[in-house]
Amino acid sequence: MSHELSRRSLLRLSALSLAAAGVPAATSAQPLAQSAAASTSTAGPIFLNLNENAFGASPRVLSAIERALPQLARYATADLAQQFTEQVAAHEQVSTDQVILGEILGGLGLYLGSNGGSGGEFIYSTPGYLALVNAAASVGGVGVPVPLNAAFENDLPALRERIGAKTRAVYLINPHNPTGTLNDAAAFHAFLREASAHAPVIVDEAYLEYSSDFRARSAVSLVRDGANVLVFRTFDKIQGLAGLPIGYTLGPRPLIAALKKQGLGDAEGLGRLNLVAAGAALSDTTHVPRVRDIVATERNRWHTELDALKLQHTRSAANFAFFDSGHPHDAIVARLRQDGIVVARAFLPYGTWVRITIGTTQENAAAQRALRKALSIQS
Repeated sequence: MSHELSRRSLLRLSALSLAAAGVPAATSAQPLAQSAAASTSTAGPIFLNLNENAFGASPRVLSAIERALPQLARYATADLAQQFTEQVAAHEQVSTDQVILGEILGGLGLYLGSNGGSGGEFIYSTPGYLALVNAAASVGGVGVPVPLNAAFENDLPALRERIGAKTRAVYLINPHNPTGTLNDAAAFHAFLREASAHAPVIVDEAYLEYSSDFRARSAVSLVRDGANVLVFRTFDKIQGLAGLPIGYTLGPRPLIAALKKQGLGDAEGLGRLNLVAAGAALSDTTHVPRVRDIVATERNRWHTELDALKLQHTRSAANFAFFDSGHPHDAIVARLRQDGIVVARAFLPYGTWVRITIGTTQENAAAQRALRKALSIQS
């Protein structure tokens, strides 16, 4: 296979990647932002709806995929999965038997919902991402939604009050989705210690690496201490691997072992390219900080724009903004779509609020122009 043919294959896999655009790895945040913006066309719709990383994956990922392409006809092996498990364990400073690979939130919900019979309660903040809760409900679990507090954060006292004899698990997202808010780290960790004495607590940290102090905020410290806490991470977001989705969960050894017995984390199901890509992404210690810095700059510009428009918004710590448009969600979304801007679905009960992913500088500027136009028409 020639280098040119390989490059075409990689372009299909990662259209927004810097390497796919023929740009060498950036040495600072600003060149990365400029390169990504230059490689992104605004001729068609701009999709700012799924919180994807607009700046693509590490150039190391594309090189690793290119090397793995000749083995595309081969399944992933247990050795390859074990190698990545060891890499994750070293990165997170846990033992390998505390790691299970894959996007397992649905499978985890099925297991917890089934284990112990139907009727177990799953406490979660609403609105939110419900893959785990919906999976549990399909086998007899009962979702217990708890509204956010006045600051649009996980309401820890209200969540604590709902924990009881029927509680099968507590599921929280931090930073929260769709609001992007972070709970106070000390209060959050204290809640996790207390709640996990009653039932497993799953913390979805899909967006935590967008926070500059994510290591201090992460619940992984409780996993290391042996608490009944599980932490889910994904490479789909800041690592830019939404096209090759893969993640991992850290947790108590007995529960991780039980999940593996159910077939979760099976190497063949993970996919060879997914494992190769994730391993390469994790080995690059410079890409994530660069993306984090760029997104923080663009997020601040979004917040400044929303302040100028006098629109209430959360103080998001993730790669999206969440604001009250003052108009029905469907109406404002339809106006934005007419100008080629696609944003997220509605998150009830916030019927006038909009979640919009932070894109490149060029994409954000186009989205902000469209928002100003939409608001003027709706007024």
